[in-house]
Amino acid sequence: WGTRAGLVVLIASFLAYALGLVAPHVPLDALARIWSLPVDQYRAAAGAPSGWGWLDLASRGDYLNYFGIVFLGLVTALCYLRILPVLLARGERVYALIVAVEIAVLAAAAAGAGGALH
Repeated sequence: WGTRAGLVVLIASFLAYALGLVAPHVPLDALARIWSLPVDQYRAAAGAPSGWGWLDLASRGDYLNYFGIVFLGLVTALCYLRILPVLLARGERVYALIVAVEIAVLAAAAAGAGGALH
């Protein structure tokens, strides 16, 4: 159900953007001009935030779809959290370790731990 709800959010947010129901932060004519720039130059030209700064622009059409992406990531983490105790109770340590590492990777990504690499 979570993935279906996330897909609905993604489709609805894309349609709102594509149909012009919600104004974008970066106008389409400007997007075509700056799209091929290196990421640091693109961010400067577009006024694009980094990390969780997108929340300030979440009401804009081109950032609205981030809600669906975050929701799907949260569904994944919650599912892993749900099966971790089951795996531990069954004594399936290797699978439990893989799930625990997945949870840690998702948490680190959400916290922006890889941001310094960009």
